[in-house]
Amino acid sequence: MSDSYDDQNIFAKILRGEIPSFKVYEDDETYCFMDIMPRTEGHCLVIPKTPCRNMLDATPEQLAACMRTVNIVANAAKTAFDADGVTLFQFNEAAGGQEVFHLHFHIHPRHEGITIRPPGTMGDMDVIKANADRIIAALP
Repeated sequence: MSDSYDDQNIFAKILRGEIPSFKVYEDDETYCFMDIMPRTEGHCLVIPKTPCRNMLDATPEQLAACMRTVNIVANAAKTAFDADGVTLFQFNEAAGGQEVFHLHFHIHPRHEGITIRPPGTMGDMDVIKANADRIIAALP
């Protein structure tokens, strides 16, 4: 891959504590936090703590760690929001829709008949914090 990992991306800064986030879940290998431009209630992100741009350069270990966390948090989010299902988004490179070049998985609790909102609208931080607390309360 011609593009290298940029350690100044926003998710790297979140991992270093340079930018605040609403933490939902953390283990030795991954970090899950709320998206501040939520497209669904409970929209959160799972990232590896180690550098990689996306799924295309991720190691099997990074992918496995992220998927373990996705499984834990998606189940908690489904419960917390009494959702009918969960949608998982993952984008790779600009042509694939990726905007932040640190591997990440979007978790969206979903309800029948409610569409995912368009991207790019800042959420209400109090609501986002409350939604994080709901998911945290539903974690095993």
